Amino acid sequence: MRFMLRALPPALLLSAAALAQQTPDAPQLSAIASGEVPSAEATQFYLRRITERDGTTQAVLALNPNALQEARAADEAEAEAEARDAPLHGVPILIKDNIETKELPTTAGSYALKANAAGRDAPAVAKLRAAGAIVLGKTNLSEWANFRSSDSVSGWSGMGGQTRNPHSLDRTPCGSSSGSGAAVAAGYAAAALGTETNGSVICPANANGIVGFKPTVGLVSRSRVVPISPTQDTIGPMTRSVADAALLLAVMAGSDPADAATAEADAHLPPADLPADALQGLRVGVLRFAEGDDPRVSALFEDALGVLQAQGAELVEIAEWTPPDTLWEDEFLVLQAEFKTALGDYLATTPEAVTTRTLADLIAFNATNEAQELPLFGQDIFETSEATGGMEDAAYKEAVARMLTAVRQNGIEKLLAENEVDILVAPTGAPAFLIDPIAGDQYEGGIGAGWMAAMAGTPHLTVPMGTVQGLPVGVSFLGAKWDDGRVLAAGADYEAASGKMVAPSFRRSAFESDALKEALTRDTDPAAALSSD
Repeated sequence: MRFMLRALPPALLLSAAALAQQTPDAPQLSAIASGEVPSAEATQFYLRRITERDGTTQAVLALNPNALQEARAADEAEAEAEARDAPLHGVPILIKDNIETKELPTTAGSYALKANAAGRDAPAVAKLRAAGAIVLGKTNLSEWANFRSSDSVSGWSGMGGQTRNPHSLDRTPCGSSSGSGAAVAAGYAAAALGTETNGSVICPANANGIVGFKPTVGLVSRSRVVPISPTQDTIGPMTRSVADAALLLAVMAGSDPADAATAEADAHLPPADLPADALQGLRVGVLRFAEGDDPRVSALFEDALGVLQAQGAELVEIAEWTPPDTLWEDEFLVLQAEFKTALGDYLATTPEAVTTRTLADLIAFNATNEAQELPLFGQDIFETSEATGGMEDAAYKEAVARMLTAVRQNGIEKLLAENEVDILVAPTGAPAFLIDPIAGDQYEGGIGAGWMAAMAGTPHLTVPMGTVQGLPVGVSFLGAKWDDGRVLAAGADYEAASGKMVAPSFRRSAFESDALKEALTRDTDPAAALSSD
């Protein structure tokens, strides 16, 4: 699929090159939607930037061949006063490649779905188009949304190779919405869509230094999205501002008859415009048990808490919360059983050209295509998921009930109620770790509480709060189910007062960091030292 990145006509390259010189920063979503920056100009800029830079980041898996034509049509409609009152008029957006779009195959990063060209949009994508957005292309992801192997390398897929973090190319973009996070940070599109089961929007947003929002599960349709878990899956916006995330969410939100989890969504639609001064008088629970033990992250978190206080928030310390011993085991069983059932249901809807119709078929496909699919790690999660009894199994039903009780009633809801707070905050995570194709991912545990929101299905927003040796880290805002608007508004207030987003450097490693170069470089000549002896 990556061949499409190299098919841009020379005229487009020249025009975009001139635009890049005039406009060093990527066009902002609001400027495109308002018509301040014509859609065709913005689209040319993004296509040029992808062509110039994505050879290093490998964030974009495929481009929509009609994107520039659609952008020009959007500009013509506006010039002729034919454009509807569309909040995303002419805005180019990238889509994670486990979400269906009509122009391109939806592969989840696997050669097994290379022929999955269904010619249809997921409802969330259809709503973006109806609001005027242009699908620029598809982003790479951790293959199968990082649910194939316990030794996986985040950001790698058979179809797309290894996505890299634009802040330091040897560092992980995290996953599984790896390409979406790296692409937004690198300025390849006005915004992107990711998906999350547990951390797959939030972790890449944290690692790449952008805004990421995981909505209440059931606020946005998951139809025509390659699934893992009906209990935890959701689409989420990945953007350069909280306001942009709120706008995309407002466009996508709503009930879908094909997705039972969205039955109540129309009664809880979030606002597109966020109120000012949202932190004034807000009681904010500080999750100290999720702070971790990295003093550099803790120092940034203290600064962020100071901003919250300065904006009028009242901070309430929450020192402890202990999950039940069975929580992680329960969640893993839930994900495995739901994956087996939900994936089979999804594969049944794919075109006839897709020959893998069950999880067992995928396991067999990978085993006979090792060079493409298994060069770095195996498929033990596939295999253990296949061994479950699926969603009809009694052990699964008991596990999902225990998990939801632990993280909803006895978790987020209890923390909010007992401490009489409106939202919760914590550091989002650690700085991005090194990409290691030999040993796999090396997560630093103990920082963040996003897993609580992921299991509970409640909203979670991450906003940049600074850098550690040039690597971004974020601060998390968490809230109750359906309280997405309040979480977003609080994050927007913090964002406006802090201004911590930084542009990526595209450095190859820490050895190229201006802050560290002197410390990492020897200033003596070994030969001279020997001769002086």
